[in-house]
Amino acid sequence: MKLKLKKVLIVGSAPDAVETAAWDTSFFDHVIAINNAWMACPSWSCLIFPDDFPKERHPCPDALKGKQLVTSHDFVPIQNEFGGFVYAGGTMSFTAGYWALGALKPDVIAYIGCDMVYDAKPGQRTHFYGRGAADPLREDVTLQSLEAKSVRLQALAERNGCAVVNLSNQPSSRLLLPRMELQTLEAMTQISPATGLNSMAVQDALNAESELGYWVESGRYWEKYEQFESHKLREIDALWLRSVKITLSHSM
Repeated sequence: MKLKLKKVLIVGSAPDAVETAAWDTSFFDHVIAINNAWMACPSWSCLIFPDDFPKERHPCPDALKGKQLVTSHDFVPIQNEFGGFVYAGGTMSFTAGYWALGALKPDVIAYIGCDMVYDAKPGQRTHFYGRGAADPLREDVTLQSLEAKSVRLQALAERNGCAVVNLSNQPSSRLLLPRMELQTLEAMTQISPATGLNSMAVQDALNAESELGYWVESGRYWEKYEQFESHKLREIDALWLRSVKITLSHSM
């Protein structure tokens, strides 16, 4: 008998987000749109956004029937359960992943439109709605390595029995997540017990976070920037990336 896995889709605002409009997303238990992505993905069931997301970009009240709005009131406590924003990375792509992991407890989290690559030529789109501000690339002490933060999410998800994959077919991505085709994900009935990350290196990174003790319960870490030393956070990012490199070196 086939097992029924609980699957969650997270949709960002990269140009390929519009592909979801043609997808049959009925096999997903939840479809989470980040910020403006609800406009690209008609089948969204949850909309997650920060406090400064402009009101004029919210869905109209008539479009909210049967759907859930996820605000800082909802995601900050859950983000804190996974170590807080300083270590997780202060951008909504990762916040959505941790919220899904803690609140929805899925077996699989799949990303689309979240590659966070903004090298479009003049006149080309950086977002599905045109050219937008590349929020993850702003000067932010928590976002020195988007790659490391994606590995952290993958590792903590794995510890909670959840796989995280990237459905994007773009040539490059800042997410160091396994790539997967939509059809493969739909047919999936079991997840692998491990993604290939080195468990000892993962524990080293978590221990380093604990020892450093950077913690802002409110989630408003930018108000306490003076407390954070960027080079120490870079060292922790390096530990997360090491969990991938060790595995690669052992497999050669």
